[in-house]
Amino acid sequence: MSCAAGAARARLPSGGRARLHVAIARPPWFHGAMVELEDHAGDVVRKAMFGLGVGMHALVARTGLSLPAIAALRDGRGAPADFAAAAAALGLDGPALVALAAGGYEPGVAVPEGLAVVSTPHGELVVNAYMAWAPGATQAVAFDTGTDARPLLAVLAARGLGLAAVFVTHGHRDHVGAASALIEATGAPLHAPAAEPQPGASPVRPGERFEVAGLVIEALETTGHTVGGTSYRVGGLGVPLVVVGDALFAGSMGGGLASYADALRTNRTALLTLPPDTVVAPGHGPLTTIGLERLHNPFFGPGAAP
Repeated sequence: MSCAAGAARARLPSGGRARLHVAIARPPWFHGAMVELEDHAGDVVRKAMFGLGVGMHALVARTGLSLPAIAALRDGRGAPADFAAAAAALGLDGPALVALAAGGYEPGVAVPEGLAVVSTPHGELVVNAYMAWAPGATQAVAFDTGTDARPLLAVLAARGLGLAAVFVTHGHRDHVGAASALIEATGAPLHAPAAEPQPGASPVRPGERFEVAGLVIEALETTGHTVGGTSYRVGGLGVPLVVVGDALFAGSMGGGLASYADALRTNRTALLTLPPDTVVAPGHGPLTTIGLERLHNPFFGPGAAP
């Protein structure tokens, strides 16, 4: 199918966990933020507990840990042995969770040629949108919009590009908040998951392929975080790329707000089966790769429950 032309959460700096230094494009009014992991180990524990319906007392029974120890784990604190015990009880990869708790996971993936990562604030949080263009192209494609269209428009202006299309991963406000402004400014067509329709958008269904401005874009089903969550595999850049919204993060995932089981399943079948060098562009946090997440993501590492 051809198209005609026409950011769970990353925190703003507060003296906390900013450790990753990955270059991204930011609007001139957004200063000083480092790209840190979206979730700490406590976030992963909380998401797994919520998704499995395991309460504090149930986790105490499963692990033999005390209530204060479980509370500390949920806050990202605790002994490595306690994190390992919680991982075993929640079907997570123990070494990956322990390493995450110790601050030992930093993907450090550079932004590839032909991709701009644009982060905009959403309250105290930060959300990523992306602009991609093929070598020698005169037009680009946007994936999600963030909360402000200005930095995306600035990328286009700086590179002398038009906008050929906008693809939405899911309908959460922080990911589509600037859609109407971006479409009004550029006239580009909007595409959104069929199960999460957006005003004026053409529906996208899993398995659909689009040829846009020299890029080949394939829609992948990554439901679970939302009912219609869709990722986009992008060909035509120098490296393989998949834009995942909140389906998958470096060291975590968006969480199963619609279905925890579906979030685990679709990440495994649609994303983790991609080539290991595929760059993962998430809705929050730094870039990573499929290979890194297979090894280091507590939800999907070698020791995680199948």
